[in-house]
Amino acid sequence: MIVPCIDLMDGKVVQLVQGREKALEGKSIDEMLQLFEGFPQIQVIDLDAAMDRGSNSGLVKYLAGHAIVRAGGGVRSIGRAQQLLAQGAYRVIVGTGAFSIPGFLEELAAAIGSERVIVALDSKDGRIVVKGWREATDLTAIEVIAKLEPYCSGFLCTYVDKEGMLQGTDLDWFRSLRRGTNHELTAAGGITTLADVAALTALDIHCAIGMAIYTGRLDLDELRKLNLIKSN
Repeated sequence: MIVPCIDLMDGKVVQLVQGREKALEGKSIDEMLQLFEGFPQIQVIDLDAAMDRGSNSGLVKYLAGHAIVRAGGGVRSIGRAQQLLAQGAYRVIVGTGAFSIPGFLEELAAAIGSERVIVALDSKDGRIVVKGWREATDLTAIEVIAKLEPYCSGFLCTYVDKEGMLQGTDLDWFRSLRRGTNHELTAAGGITTLADVAALTALDIHCAIGMAIYTGRLDLDELRKLNLIKSN
């Protein structure tokens, strides 16, 4: 499955490079929904909430009212996760909270159900990074992925080293993650070509794609066709 990404900042659709530098702004929310029509899910990340500088709750709710949305950004409390679900999110993506708050992931799974939880294994220089990718932990995705299976229904694995850079991704890293779990895996970060998408799909890994779509490197009609082929 190919999942287009919508990242929100200051009330706008944006794309960042490695989570830091804003590279471009997207179209209006309604135009983005029209562009992504026909895709089974959309991934929505509230970057302001992730960076503790406000939120884009109204836009998240609007998007979730018009598409099947997996949503994240600032999920560091049970209340925040419940808020996203109340806004219409299909599943909630949790990153920082899972690795910086002892017991949080277990409590979250108990509160909303593990089937509604996606754990973000955002990795840079081999280490899981948190707080908007600004702080590194001592953990690697490969060593924790199996241990986290009871508390979620899938993993969003972002290769931050190449995120937003349109330079390809690390297929070997994703292969190792695929061997480490039977849960749903979604790859992100550096996915640039149809060959990247095909290789990940062959590994039974979903693709969350942002920059390559926004810059026209990947054609939406081609991606829709790949989704149809996979679903059949």
